[in-house]
Amino acid sequence: MSEAKRLAGEKAIEYVEDGMVVGVGTGSTVAYFIDALARLRHRIAGAVSSSEQSTERLRGHGIEVLDLNDTGPLPLYVDGADECDPSKCLVKGGGAALTREKIIAEASERFVCIIDPAKRVDVLGRFPLPVEVIPMARSLVARELVELTGGQPVWRQGTVTDNGNLVLDVHNLRIVDPVAMEAAINQVPGVVSVGLFARRRADVVIVGGEPPRVL
Repeated sequence: MSEAKRLAGEKAIEYVEDGMVVGVGTGSTVAYFIDALARLRHRIAGAVSSSEQSTERLRGHGIEVLDLNDTGPLPLYVDGADECDPSKCLVKGGGAALTREKIIAEASERFVCIIDPAKRVDVLGRFPLPVEVIPMARSLVARELVELTGGQPVWRQGTVTDNGNLVLDVHNLRIVDPVAMEAAINQVPGVVSVGLFARRRADVVIVGGEPPRVL
């Protein structure tokens, strides 16, 4: 799958224009995009990063990392996903960067999602749904998630987000209405963000392969 990820990451470079500040996500597929972006580093104005991991990789390539508060709206955001349904709704957060990813997606005019073919599903939920929570609310949110979704929340022990929070992964879901579930989970006190990208879903999905497919 690494070759499919590389092909998807490199295809996304076609959406980068001169002078852009590019929003950059997190994960193994995005790492290939960052490596390809390095070849254009003198043509772009910089990048806004969704994680410390991506920031380190960007700076290692000599790409300036900017603060979203300073850039304002972005023309382009490129990120991966753990699952993608036919409506371009996504499950994200396997890398525990879901909150910052969601913020940058919201701030961006175009959201290009890069995935390998295995990430395509008919219905979201095979991959456990990540929920970032305030530490003191972990048990409260877990109980609420059982009632709300019927799924089984599991604390991702040993993981602390870049925001200092915890992650619950909700197993055994079949998410037939991602927009409604995203809205409902966001209302639970103690939830920082849920890894459903449905209200602000991808505009373009690139599926890695030879050749890559654009959805």
